[in-house]
Amino acid sequence: MRQSAGQAEAGRDPEAVSKFVEGFAAQLVEAGMQRMPARVFAALLASDSGSLTSAELGESLRVSPAGVSGAVRYLAQQHMVAREREPGSRRERYRVHSNQWYEALTNREAVLKRWEGALREGVTSLGVDTPAGRRMAETLAFFEFVEGEIAAMMERWREHREKTFGQG
Repeated sequence: MRQSAGQAEAGRDPEAVSKFVEGFAAQLVEAGMQRMPARVFAALLASDSGSLTSAELGESLRVSPAGVSGAVRYLAQQHMVAREREPGSRRERYRVHSNQWYEALTNREAVLKRWEGALREGVTSLGVDTPAGRRMAETLAFFEFVEGEIAAMMERWREHREKTFGQG
């Protein structure tokens, strides 16, 4: 990752920043994220503004505009970044949400709801008294439990965040 003007102004060691970006991206890849979105996300997270243009991302990560575009599209679908127009320009900036983890987890609730609906249908179709139906019912109970825990945890996080960082 090359040193950008923003990193130089902040007095950062570009090698250390690059090491962080690539290391954190590797952790995200290990957790299941695609490599390019992981690198773009880590670069945005490591920028002071939390916002970079496609050209800035491409330059710092040494990747093509197409690579950045595909990564940003994926990250936007995952609710981890937002696209913004620069005032008076056609250029877009990509911004990491200040509460990106909250957004990403909260948006998983819709996925869990769909899975729960499919599992309920599976229990009904397979029969609750069959081995497969019982397995489906247990899986459904697990997802219902997880959904409730995520909702409670997110509420505790909002309270903790407000106490720790103020209104966000």
